[in-house]
Amino acid sequence: MFEAIQAPLFFGLIAASVTTLGLLAVAIRSDWSLRHANLFGLAAAGMLTAIAFLHILPKAFSLSTGAPVWLTLGFFGGLVVHYLIRTIFPDREDSSLPKEAITPILAIACHSFIDGIVYAVTFAVSYSAGIFAAIGLILHEFPEGVIAFAILRRHGVSSRSAFIWAFLAAAATTPFGVLASGPFLAGLGETALGALFAISAGLLLFVATGPLMAPLKEVAPVRGLMSLTAGVVIAVLLLISPIPGHDHTHAGHAHGPAAQDPGHEGHEH
Repeated sequence: MFEAIQAPLFFGLIAASVTTLGLLAVAIRSDWSLRHANLFGLAAAGMLTAIAFLHILPKAFSLSTGAPVWLTLGFFGGLVVHYLIRTIFPDREDSSLPKEAITPILAIACHSFIDGIVYAVTFAVSYSAGIFAAIGLILHEFPEGVIAFAILRRHGVSSRSAFIWAFLAAAATTPFGVLASGPFLAGLGETALGALFAISAGLLLFVATGPLMAPLKEVAPVRGLMSLTAGVVIAVLLLISPIPGHDHTHAGHAHGPAAQDPGHEGHEH
């Protein structure tokens, strides 16, 4: 089994490294990032909303006819988790992770974990399919570290703790997703992958339109809208970049001729 996950694990580690670079980019100037944490949070909301609507959801709907149901469950599941966290866990001054930050960080962790599953699935189809998918996914990893760090700093988490939690949620979960999904690759088809994408999108949309939108009440309207717009623009630029591999649906080729004939592998696009 280890031989089968060597390639996806390698690219999963690259993805984690790229996420960490984004994390370092804002952690180095942590005081500045703290002063502008509200604006970073709004930019993150714009980015997550755009990525969910323009990137994750189209893949989910193309893979699974039940995607609308899973999307709804993901969104309201995030709402329920957020409510339970606020109800059950009291605020403590010595806590390194405020309860208001837990739901957004969990959503990012789930999304990164699913990215790791995608690496494993696409490499199981063919090496070239895995390469294309990995390039596209890695392109989107850099902002995840920035988003996670900004969320934590906005809720008063120290720079050191924010770096650790953001790394665990946004970076470490991707290679962990590869390792965890390895034994189940044979039974994970398009429908299951589509459901995972839809749940991930629902969680991210709840976080983006709920907790991350809260600073709109705390900043000047023009600055807030500019930050949201900047986040959307950044996400769109990443999504339309001319690097191949944005299509997760390579997994759907598992049943096609290319999956059964190694000779076709070099001709995949």
